Amino acid sequence: MYNLFEPGDLLNSPYEAFLFDTAKHSFPVRAHWHHYMEIILMVDGTALVESDEKSYTMNPGDMAVLPPKTIHAIYSGPACHTHILYYVIKFDLNRFRENIGYVPQLKSAVLQAMENPTVSFYFSAQELSGFPVLEFVSGCAREAGAKHYGHYMIMYSYLNCILVNMLRIWRRSGFTPSYEISPPCGSSIETITEYIDAHSDQPLKVEQLAVRCNMSYSFFAKQFRQIYGRSCKEYIEYIRVIKTEDMLLFTDYDMTYISQAAGFSDCSHMIKTFRKYKNITPKQFRMQNTKSTRSSSGHP
Repeated sequence: MYNLFEPGDLLNSPYEAFLFDTAKHSFPVRAHWHHYMEIILMVDGTALVESDEKSYTMNPGDMAVLPPKTIHAIYSGPACHTHILYYVIKFDLNRFRENIGYVPQLKSAVLQAMENPTVSFYFSAQELSGFPVLEFVSGCAREAGAKHYGHYMIMYSYLNCILVNMLRIWRRSGFTPSYEISPPCGSSIETITEYIDAHSDQPLKVEQLAVRCNMSYSFFAKQFRQIYGRSCKEYIEYIRVIKTEDMLLFTDYDMTYISQAAGFSDCSHMIKTFRKYKNITPKQFRMQNTKSTRSSSGHP
């Protein structure tokens, strides 16, 4: 059973950027999460991006922004293009600490947007019209690949341009971030999701997780919901559902084995929880998706 968490060296590699080509890279991209914020800009073909419980059909010129710690996966789109091309930028949002003039800090603004359910992190090609997003995104990939002197500084400048234009689009939609900056949360609760991911196949109690973070149950529950947008119990359920989904797509394991490997008490519990989040039974999901997923990844 693999962990969804994808480690990264935020200290030494605060930015990553590259052109993803399904002719050269393994595809589809299995469900995973990391501490980076990620930008995806579609260049060729159509892809389906799933981020937590949201799903975006990406066409050329569309951009999706995946906030830190969101579980996401990328599959072939409805048209099942054999060749898909898109840019990827990963960056540490904590590096954005500027405070210039009347503009709220970019980090604070993005964090506020993440907490607002009406704010969309999907940007259509039409919304991005007039904004040279391809120039900035491809520039990041070019600098990351060449690694010439000062490449991080140039990438940081490009990312500032991208984020500020995101804020402009959000403002046109009615979202204006405040100038207040939330105090940072304790490091223990910030990393508890890694523990949950690694131990999701074992019994997990919220009370025990609170103890690991040196917090009372009530304070931990409140802080967890504030940071992650759902209760800790719901987060554990969702992690298990995502791992169930991955095994349904990429393995031939039977339902009993999958339920145990994902951490459910029994097969009935898995079916009930999976239906709760996916509006479909695991068996129906496998029947509808396995064939198309394997054919798009080159499997017989």
